[in-house]
Amino acid sequence: MPLSASGTSAQSSFFIRSEEKDPYQYQVGFGNRFASEAIPGTLPVGQNSPQKCKYDLYAEGMTGASFVAPRAENYSAWLYRIRPSVAHQGFVRLPDNPDLESCFLPLNPKVHVSPTQLAWHPFELPPDGEKVDFVQGLKTIAGNGDPTLHEGLAVHMYLANTSMERKAFCNTDGDLLILPQQGRLDIQTEFGKLMVRSGELCVIQRGMKFKVLLPDGPSRGYIQEIYGEHYTLPELGPLGGYGLANPRDFESPLASFDIDQSPWTIIYKVCGQLHECSQEHTPFDVVAWHGNYVPYKYALEKFINVGSISKDHIDPSIFCVLTAKSKQPGVPLADFLIFSPRWDVASGTFRPPYYHRNSATEFMGLLYGVYGGRSDGFQPGGASYETGFCPHGVSYEEFKKASEGELVPRRISEGTIAFMFESSMMFTITDFAMKRSGKLHMHEPKMWDNLKGQFLNHIDEVNADLKAAGLAPLGAELKQ
Repeated sequence: MPLSASGTSAQSSFFIRSEEKDPYQYQVGFGNRFASEAIPGTLPVGQNSPQKCKYDLYAEGMTGASFVAPRAENYSAWLYRIRPSVAHQGFVRLPDNPDLESCFLPLNPKVHVSPTQLAWHPFELPPDGEKVDFVQGLKTIAGNGDPTLHEGLAVHMYLANTSMERKAFCNTDGDLLILPQQGRLDIQTEFGKLMVRSGELCVIQRGMKFKVLLPDGPSRGYIQEIYGEHYTLPELGPLGGYGLANPRDFESPLASFDIDQSPWTIIYKVCGQLHECSQEHTPFDVVAWHGNYVPYKYALEKFINVGSISKDHIDPSIFCVLTAKSKQPGVPLADFLIFSPRWDVASGTFRPPYYHRNSATEFMGLLYGVYGGRSDGFQPGGASYETGFCPHGVSYEEFKKASEGELVPRRISEGTIAFMFESSMMFTITDFAMKRSGKLHMHEPKMWDNLKGQFLNHIDEVNADLKAAGLAPLGAELKQ
């Protein structure tokens, strides 16, 4: 058994303990420059790379941005570890995972274009008797671009039933936003440990090593991977200083290390390919660290909803938790939105989302609860998709109810968290999602068949109004 030790932050006033089923402590704040040491006095004072580190530790730098990036966008960390990452035995290319995709250019014969809406019933967990860990259980659904271009994203599911043992994962392609839907994830990173449940998100940035344990057994969840950018908080504009996801509610781990000199395997994802690296020591031997390039988690129930308190339906940007820039100014690569319990009070207003054809691509999932107005079969662990400019909106039944019902203040989405990965980019859909998952079903267009042209029932009334305005009436053929 490896020895392990967990420590404290150099800023102890920032400690918090999470909820009952989370045994770990955290530092709070989004984008902070943290400092944490598991053994007091380990961090060097006044410099990053002393000639000799305390306890003969090794200093190791990590950057998450260009060296010359503007200060506000310059991400880095210094780690003080028992053995450096360069102490390994080389790399071996692994066989391709046919369900894992990274190139979403239409020239790739393994991805497909869908002009219409798609939906998936909940994705199946691995069968009993087949051991599948987090990395082995990655299944790509859709995406855009390619990691070699440093532009684009991928949407994955993870479907796992086995904890990772002496194996870690390092994704060099992009940042991972992980959303457990079933079962908690006990995630050990080089920076410390996080316990992540359904209703929380976790972000592990590009290049960070981590492993996933499954304390509740088989686990399923969603992942958005972004290439070339990092997640940031959306600007608040007229909202002022507070609202949506507040920076103080994001939690980062405390330094925690193991002493383990037994064989380990590190799986690297590089340009979509999997490579294996062997080493004779644990990668989780960081005794102290400081910097702002750190993993974090956030409880979605803490999101502060805003909305209309007079009339009309506000654009979905008010539900944005995290955003990532694209190379085009003012246009996001990806927005992560949630739909959670809130009040609906708008007067004289069609309250559901209006029928629309947005430029954005939308991918939705459900963590828990019931989210109405989507296709049949929209359940936790499933998904739905609309490409840009594909017309969509609520069913006829929802339209009729929203058009004729009494507009009293009411709570909506009670006991529910649904989410949307929204992007300015067009997606392609993978072979796994279209052919092999067995869960694809089309949105049923008949849900809109009863949205008839009711205008035609008012021709006499319209002509009377036209005549009163001194205008020519509509043609008699409209009555036929």
